[in-house]
Amino acid sequence: MTMVASSSSSILRHSFLSCSPFPVPIISPRLSLPLPSSLAPLAAASLVHNVHVAWTRIPAKLAFSPDIATLGGRKPSHLLLSCAATFRSFSILESKVEEADNKISEAERGTIFVAGANGNTGKRIVKELLSKGFKVRAGVLDIDRARNSIPKNDDVEFVLADVTEDPDRLARAIGNVDAIICATGYRRSFDLLAPWKVDNLGTVHLVDASRKNGVKRFILVSSILVNGAAVGQVFNPAYIVLNVLGLTLIAKLQAENYIRRSGINYTIIRPGGLKNDPPAGNLVVSPEDTLFEGSISRDLVAQVAVESLLHPEASYKVVEIIERPDAPKKSFREFFSSIPS
Repeated sequence: MTMVASSSSSILRHSFLSCSPFPVPIISPRLSLPLPSSLAPLAAASLVHNVHVAWTRIPAKLAFSPDIATLGGRKPSHLLLSCAATFRSFSILESKVEEADNKISEAERGTIFVAGANGNTGKRIVKELLSKGFKVRAGVLDIDRARNSIPKNDDVEFVLADVTEDPDRLARAIGNVDAIICATGYRRSFDLLAPWKVDNLGTVHLVDASRKNGVKRFILVSSILVNGAAVGQVFNPAYIVLNVLGLTLIAKLQAENYIRRSGINYTIIRPGGLKNDPPAGNLVVSPEDTLFEGSISRDLVAQVAVESLLHPEASYKVVEIIERPDAPKKSFREFFSSIPS
């Protein structure tokens, strides 16, 4: 079975600092990045080359005052420029590694089970997974309907999967996969227990099925305000409305708590109000119980869900997300690294 994030790649953890009379091995947190195995030698060679350039070429091209004190045979001004050039090479290399995350061959990507694959968010997650080279086992309630709404692709397999059924049957539908993304949502009906059955018990069944099948990674699409009562948002209109309709947020919170107790490697994504329109702003990622309003395109939610699989920094974390036009652009690695576990 192919592991999704770190185990399918080599970890580049050591670099050389040219700000010393001798090369000194250091640990660079910004360069502790997952690399595709095929890219690691190239990245290492690139780093060594850039350090060599910083060490040898810059001082040779510049003239300095002879009365400047030297340090280990190298003038401080030489060392400063060499250091700056080296760290610039670090930044360039990290940027290249970030780009390479999206170019890992399909052979190194696994198969992801998407629960609720035919929903408004689920369809976008399927599309995003395929664009990143994953294979998808799409769990749906109606295969014919799903085939009409999800473009045909040889890397998509449709299976009947009702999360309200017992975990054993669900485990057979899930099969041998590398991770599960839960994007389920109850259908509006006269059944007031539907949110509880889907958003709580359904997610619990998925977790139990994943443990039965040995699946190690679980991504849940939940909602902001699930813990509203505990953080002074009990009178927030959105909290009231969503809980009037079958205790939806309370059901989601119970499911989140079950995931956290299960021991599975999880990422819980809490989006704001979901929009079907394309993104109209930049992504905002915040720790749990800090966002109480705002909306977000389902396209961005799908991106965050899939990027959670690609970044070990997203493990065992709860992230709340909305979009804002004035928000600064950041990489997903920066977003996930900024959230405490």
